[in-house]
Amino acid sequence: MAIDPVCKMEVDESAPAATAEYKGKTYYFCAPGCKWQFEQDPEKFLE
Repeated sequence: MAIDPVCKMEVDESAPAATAEYKGKTYYFCAPGCKWQFEQDPEKFLE
């Protein structure tokens, strides 16, 4: 299981609602809204 960097929910890597690539790493999201927030300012969620 992956952790959504925005809301910290567990996400099944085989069936995520959304994914994004950032600096060569894939991030998994529970919902498209979390992906959208992440893409606005990825560093904010990776601190």
